[in-house]
Amino acid sequence: MNPLPATSAPASIGRREAIRRVTLMLGVALTPGLLENGLRAQSAASAPSRKTYLNARQAATVVAVAERILPRTDTPGASEVGVPAFIDLMYGEYLTPEEQRMFAGGLADVEAQSTSAHRREFAQLAPAQQDALLKHIATVAQAKERTFFHQMRELTILGYFTSEEVGKNVLHYDPVPGRWEACIPLAEVGNRAWTR
Repeated sequence: MNPLPATSAPASIGRREAIRRVTLMLGVALTPGLLENGLRAQSAASAPSRKTYLNARQAATVVAVAERILPRTDTPGASEVGVPAFIDLMYGEYLTPEEQRMFAGGLADVEAQSTSAHRREFAQLAPAQQDALLKHIATVAQAKERTFFHQMRELTILGYFTSEEVGKNVLHYDPVPGRWEACIPLAEVGNRAWTR
């Protein structure tokens, strides 16, 4: 089933629609409330003197996990665009108490598994060890409806694709779109499929 309608789409899309489409492509379903809170949190996360909610160990785990979910390639990694600060703010101000308990418990579980298997904190493991541990956690999470791993993945993707850096330089979002031109070669528009 194709999640996007087959009807003719407008020439340009807004940032919110771009995020919705990207999350559909990645297999993440965002609730409208999470998306709305995410957009609010993204602007607040970049404030220079904001309150933090996660302790130092939790924050280090969030940085390491987010970076393994969206590592640096030819595009910036999750840490480079402020995803850990975004997750911290979402945790402290927008997650329900039950979601906060699940998230904090999940971070503690990641650390417990890391310490048990490698005798080191998750952030200190080699990337291959981190990946193996996260794959195990993801495999266990597949059998359940809602887990820490689902939360972490959802928040990482939301934080990444709502960041200004990604919006401007990866998605090539054009806040003031030009005219719509159907069926033109991509080479004529700089090989960018999002907007002209």
